Amino acid sequence: MMMGSGLVFASCSNYVLLVLAAILGVISPSGDETGPFKSVEEASIAHLTPHNHRPEIFAIYGLFGTAGAAMGSITAGFVVDHLSKSLAWSLESCYRWVFIIYAGISVLKLVFMLALSEKCEISDDDEDEEEDEITDESSSLLPSETPATSQKGSLGLSLQTQHYLPRLLIIFMLDSFGYGLFPSAWVVYYFKKVFKVTASGLGLLFFCTNAIDAISSLPSAFFAKLLGPVKAILFTQAPSAVLFMMITFTSEFWVAALLYFANCATSTMDVVPRQILLTSIVQKNELTKVMGVVNIGKTFARSIGPLFTGKLAEHPGALKYGFVMNASCVLLADLILATNFLQKDSLIKKQQSKHQQIQ
Repeated sequence: MMMGSGLVFASCSNYVLLVLAAILGVISPSGDETGPFKSVEEASIAHLTPHNHRPEIFAIYGLFGTAGAAMGSITAGFVVDHLSKSLAWSLESCYRWVFIIYAGISVLKLVFMLALSEKCEISDDDEDEEEDEITDESSSLLPSETPATSQKGSLGLSLQTQHYLPRLLIIFMLDSFGYGLFPSAWVVYYFKKVFKVTASGLGLLFFCTNAIDAISSLPSAFFAKLLGPVKAILFTQAPSAVLFMMITFTSEFWVAALLYFANCATSTMDVVPRQILLTSIVQKNELTKVMGVVNIGKTFARSIGPLFTGKLAEHPGALKYGFVMNASCVLLADLILATNFLQKDSLIKKQQSKHQQIQ
């Protein structure tokens, strides 16, 4: 998928074909993971990692993913700059070469994936193993409904998973909808339009926020173990939403920049706890399917947000209320999360207290 989309973008100028390649090849305009790859990766990591090691493993996974994205951005920038200035290539030709590199990286990824052990695959045998594990731990996340782990509903998922999935979808989609209302691209536009910030000033700000964004995944693992995943999400995400909302009411760039930096320092600390929560309440053999459904829901919800933000931008002075709308969605998602899953923290922490080695 990556190689095909990269080659199409490198060689084609037809708008329809480019859109199809972007959709089928899951090329994200935001640079985030939006396709099936993230779901498969997270399910495989959860399958291979015992509960007591998942927080730090997911934190390292997130750190390397963010660092890789940053390196890709820097590399693409240097390649385009070198080809356009040193070799006097047109910008179109420069960008086409970036997609050739993108396609080449996909081949390298394929080689690495083919070298993985069969232990990375989740087989049907894992279902019986998972049920034995739940019974042995005596800590099923639905204690009074243990038989539900082996019963399948009409969707091919266990009754336990079907019990949780709608609630998870509502929470994650509401949070993603809020993010889609005011992503980083709109923050750049707002700072540029309202505070008249120079390009170098914005570049410095977003370099700092991206750096702290990558590093923040490490302490999030500590909070997930100390507090439990649900409390860790609430502890980091609620203050982050309030900080983001406060940008609406400031008229000084340095205050807005400080608030945004603090927001970025805490906003992604919920990623690892979310992964821990999801992989702890869903059976291993169902993780790929459930994570795929959740990621599709999140992507769909995120894609709706810009429609509303665009309408706000048409009215002078109204764009700032996007910060309030974003934060309100996040806080509402946190309230629903606390209402439905707060009691699961003690059970998940009990699972994590059992010391097991990574095989």
